[in-house]
This record gives sequence, C-alpha cells and structure tokens, in this order.
Amino acid sequence: MLVSLDIRDILIIDQLHLEFGAGLNILTGETGAGKSILLDALGLALGWRGRADLVRSGASSGEVIAVFDLPLDHPIADLLNEAGFEYSGELIIRRVNSVDGRKTAWINDRRISGELLRSIGEQILELHGQNDDRGLLDAKGHRAILDAYAQHDTLVHDVSSAWRAWSAARKSLAQIQDQIAQASSEEEFLRHAVQELDQLEPQEGEEEALDKERRLMRGASQIRDDMDKAASLLSYDGAEGAMNDALRWLEGAADQAEGGLDPAIGALGRAMNELAEAEDTLRGFIDQLNFDPHQLEILEERLFALRGLARKHNVSVDGLVPLREKMSAQLATIDNQDAALAEAQQTCARAQDAYDAAAAQLRESRAQAAQQLQTAMSEELAPLKMERAVFTVSLEAADPGLTGADAVQFRVATNPGAPAGALNKVASGGELSRFLLALKVCLRNSSERATMIFDEIDRGVGGATADAVGRRLAHLAAQTQVLVVTHSPQVAALGHHHWRVQKTVVDDMTLSQVVPLSMDERVEEIARMLSGDRVTDAAREAAQSLLQPD
Repeated sequence: MLVSLDIRDILIIDQLHLEFGAGLNILTGETGAGKSILLDALGLALGWRGRADLVRSGASSGEVIAVFDLPLDHPIADLLNEAGFEYSGELIIRRVNSVDGRKTAWINDRRISGELLRSIGEQILELHGQNDDRGLLDAKGHRAILDAYAQHDTLVHDVSSAWRAWSAARKSLAQIQDQIAQASSEEEFLRHAVQELDQLEPQEGEEEALDKERRLMRGASQIRDDMDKAASLLSYDGAEGAMNDALRWLEGAADQAEGGLDPAIGALGRAMNELAEAEDTLRGFIDQLNFDPHQLEILEERLFALRGLARKHNVSVDGLVPLREKMSAQLATIDNQDAALAEAQQTCARAQDAYDAAAAQLRESRAQAAQQLQTAMSEELAPLKMERAVFTVSLEAADPGLTGADAVQFRVATNPGAPAGALNKVASGGELSRFLLALKVCLRNSSERATMIFDEIDRGVGGATADAVGRRLAHLAAQTQVLVVTHSPQVAALGHHHWRVQKTVVDDMTLSQVVPLSMDERVEEIARMLSGDRVTDAAREAAQSLLQPD
C-alpha cells in the first residue's frame, strides 16, 4: 500500500507530508483547493504523463517522494530483480522535476529509467475517474480485462506461442515460394550457365597458376639461349675443363711442395663439385623449358575462357567456383521444388491447425468468463441502485492474432428495452461512475495488489445512491487500499482515514495544505459538505448520523 507522500515545491504546495493507512482513505475539500494537485504529484512520482509546468513559481525544482509497503512476492519484484535492484518489500520512489522540464527518478536511492518507473507505477497504483481512459472505457482494452478476469494466462500464452509458430511457418513458406518463383523465371539461363561452368570446371586459384606458367612459357626462348650459354661456360669445354687442368698440374707438383699445395688442391676440388652441381641444376631447368608450342596455345585458350566467363557473370575468375555452387543449388531447388513446397505447406497447415485449436479453447474460456462477469456485474449493480441496468460482454470473431481471434466489447443498457451501447456513449455521468465502480469490484481479483485511487467517481450522484457508492468503495477497501477524492458526504463518512485539502494565503502567496481530521473535525467537514459555507446544527447532527456505524 501507499504509506506516505512527501511533496515539495509542486504547483501551490511548498512542503507537505502525508501518511496514509490501510482501507478507505478520503480526501475532501472545496473545489479548487488543490485535490487534483495531489494526484498530479503522485503521477509525477510514478512516471505518468501529465502537465509539464509542475514546479512551484519561484522554485528551481519540485520533488515528490512516495513510499510503498508491498508484499515480497509482488510482481514488481521480478521487474526490479531483472533491472539489478534488491527488493525487500519497501519501495521509496523519489522524482525531481526541474524548472526546465527535466525529470530524474530514484528507487531506494538508485537512479531508474522513466520506462521502468512507468512499468512499476502501473502495477502498484491504479487511478480511476468518470473520464477513465486507462482501459475500462476503451474497447481496445476490453479483451485484456476479460482475460485478466478469467485468469486463463496459460491459454493466452498457448495462443501466443501457436501464433508465433504459425507466423514463422507462413514466413518460411513465403520465402520458399519466392525462391521458386525467382529461380523458375531464370531456369533456362541457370541451366545454360551451369552447363558452361560444369564443362569448364574452374578451380580455386587456377588463374594465378595459369598466368604464371604462361609468362614462363612466353619467356622460355630467351631464357633458354641464356641458359645454354651459361651451361657451355660451365661445361668441360669451359670452366670445368680449365679447373680440371689446373687440378692435374697442382697434383703433379704436390709431391715436391711438401704439403703446401694441399689447401689449394682441396679448395679446387670443392669448387669443382659445386660447379658440377650448378651445371646439373642448370641442365635440369633447361630441360623444363623444353615444351611443345601447342601446349602454350592450349594454356592460353583455357585462361581466356575462364576470364571471358568471369566477365560474363561479372565476377572474378576465383568467383566462378562459388557462383557454380550457388547456381547448382538454385537448380536443385527448382528440381526439388514440389517436395520442398509440399513440406512447407504441410508445416504451415499443421501450425494453423494448432493455432485454431488453441484459439478455440481460449474463445470457449472467454465465453464462460463473459457470462460470469455479466452475472457478477448484475449482482454489483443492484446495490448501486442500478438493478434495472444490463451489462453485457460482446464476444465476436475477429482477425486472428497474437492474443486470439476474438473481439471483446463491454456494452450496457441503462433501461429495460433500450438498445445496448458502449459504456461512455449510453451511460450518464452518475451511471458511468457506478458502472466503473462495479466493474472494478468485479475485476479486483485480477489486480488486488495495486492501491486504487478514485477521483470524484461519485460525481453526479447523491442521497441513497451516493451512500451505495460509498459502501461499495468501503467493500473494495476491505481487500486493498483505496484513496477517494470526493464531494459526497455519504462517501466521506464511510472512510477509515479522512483529510481535508484547503487553501491558505501566506505572505501574499496562495498555498495548498492537507490536514488530517479528528472525529470532531470530520463532523464539521461533513456538515460543511452537507450544508455549504454556513454550517448549521442540523447539518452537524446529520453528519454525526452519517458517521455512526451501522
């Protein structure tokens, strides 16, 4: 529940501290006293979208601190844990609004995003009034309200899962159909292109290897002449013969040189070995240059064919290999299209059947819940002096979607025989208030963890009807904390806690104050609400009578 609310420098409030209690909390006061300011301030704390000019004149910023005491298993525990917050049940929300419009929020002294703040606010507090725009009067939200009342979350989840599976199957089928259509339109071209690629059979890195071999062949004639000349100089008729003669003369003189020529003889022998190796290598390379001129012609024809085919398909020569694989795969798709298409169609049909079955089960549950809600509303409307009114839940077929294939709308007929219509189009102000209150009482089980605020929901009713509204609010407050802004003395008299909102002038500045009322003060306030500015003894007696418990 909402434990306390501190407001500083918001509109005509300079400093205010309020402590709320369990049950029915009543806020009263003359029109314009500032009751709506409290709601604006609370809305600021919870991230609701509201008026921008909230900062009190002359102040640099305004601040609101709202303290909540919540169960440990409250749904916001998961939200906070996912965001990295430690949740202990106490929630201190602080939000500052600077004069330039910037807003900053903290939860338990840690910065929080506006999006997370709004998500938390929606789960811990509900605001309702005659012009309720948070779902009850908006037909777009009626399906979600009925689902919450039915508490068939598992069925809704099953429908959502089945819808996603069906959507994925439809998408896969459409992709296969597009691929087949695209491939079929190019089938003749693909078959011819793949035939050319298969005949040529390009290899990865082949262009570079062929080009290198081609350059070598084309330069072989000049290279061979040079190599022949070098080989002649290294042969026996050249360097090898001269070195052999020199070695023979040195060996002849070695016996008389007493070993002095041995180093030279050894070096010369090693040189002759190296010379022989060089000659053998050279002869081997020369042999490699011996090729058939027709071989060069064949090589060049293949290289030109590869490059021509690459230009034709606007790819590199190396790109012909993956292109061949891609086109072959496209042809395989065409050749296997009947089987692939049939399989995708079967998968899509099975997914649709699963969705239809889940949606039908959900529709049946919704139909049962609609009957139960109609009965519950009939029981709630009677104590509110609307026993002749009829509330119906219209359930019609709609386009399938993530939440099923049903359109849900709440309709009412305020008089027997009158046609049913939308809540906000058929009911008068006072009737609308009671319809909304009855609906909230019926739906309470689905949102029992949120504090509820009713802003003048009893406007337009009086006497016994106002008393009936007050008693239903008190009944609702037995289950959860309820805050009511009211001008009805019958409603105010049923509160467990009562505050009066009033204006004062301090140093020529108008300020709003909220004063907790004792029992005697409650008598005076309710008497004022009964009689106006001039409070009479009769009004006081009437107020005391209203405050007496049954």
